Amino acid sequence: MHGNISIAVFFVNEFFVFLPMRWFKLGSVIIIFLLSVYAVSMIFVAESKSFTIEKEINYPIDKVFPQFNNLQNFSRWSGFFSDNKNLTFDFFTPYEGQGSSMSYRDTKDQEVFGDLFIRYENPNRTLRYQLFEGRRSNPYLIDLKFVAQNGKTKITWYIQTPKQPFLKRSLNLITEEDITADIETGMKTLFTILGNKVNKEQQRESIKFDTLMVEEKEGQLLLGVNVNSKNTKDALFKNIVMNHNKTINFIKMDLGKREDEYGEPVLITNAGNFKDKEVSYYYGIPLSKRIGVSDNNFIFRTVNASRNYVIYYQGSYAGRISAIQELLLKAKRDTMRTGDLQQTFLEEPAVESNTVMKLSLPVFR
Repeated sequence: MHGNISIAVFFVNEFFVFLPMRWFKLGSVIIIFLLSVYAVSMIFVAESKSFTIEKEINYPIDKVFPQFNNLQNFSRWSGFFSDNKNLTFDFFTPYEGQGSSMSYRDTKDQEVFGDLFIRYENPNRTLRYQLFEGRRSNPYLIDLKFVAQNGKTKITWYIQTPKQPFLKRSLNLITEEDITADIETGMKTLFTILGNKVNKEQQRESIKFDTLMVEEKEGQLLLGVNVNSKNTKDALFKNIVMNHNKTINFIKMDLGKREDEYGEPVLITNAGNFKDKEVSYYYGIPLSKRIGVSDNNFIFRTVNASRNYVIYYQGSYAGRISAIQELLLKAKRDTMRTGDLQQTFLEEPAVESNTVMKLSLPVFR
């Protein structure tokens, strides 16, 4: 009896010793098989990848090119760098054009660093970048071609990725998608920066006050506050100034935005509420993209693209009412429905008797 038990125990022990060995061998075979398949598949993947990306931006070359050949400008909006708030930069002379360069480093991740060089420049026509990431000895080769097209600029990116070791060539399969996304993000930010910078210059030169015009307006993303205020001359304007200061200080101090990174403040309200004893309005400042905001007093608001009836107005804030009535009357005559009135302050609100603004009334059938 004891002998039979001993034999049984022996076979049980041998089974449990054999079982892990069997699974280990099976796992090893599977791993070797997968590595073999991966290695064979890498034969068909190039050691580096070349691709072309074309973009168009609605600003002339003389405004666009300096955003590329000056690396201090480039690092601010480029999707390669702007999304990482932990990066610090060092710029080296010359600060723009052929021979200029910069280095970058992540203050929280020691593995993220690199260098960017401008190797060639043909002003307003072509640029050649070399981007070294980390400890790689092979750079990204990036050639840029700029073509003027009726006040717009067509930009063509010719990109060649670094050569990858045989077993890392799979990285080339996702690189194009990532770079395309970075360029897309950067071009949107650049459009906003140029809009904030260039439009202000152009608007000041071409403003025709007290003339009703029709304008196709692009959408905006605003960050600001919802407000209720008494609708008396002094109380309303003082309330606007207070909320302007509150919002602009948050944008500049808390979010660290510079002047060409945000647009002109916009007050949005019902077009007819100038008759009411109390008004509700939203006061916001245009930004290029949503960012994390910890203060619950500030909220984002999207303004959709629209066709607008527009009047540029200069004078006392209370005197704007006649211009608003003119916009509403024009919409009524044209049998158009209207959206919320947008009051864009071309100069920061400070003195009630001297405001400069653009009144925009969205209209649609």
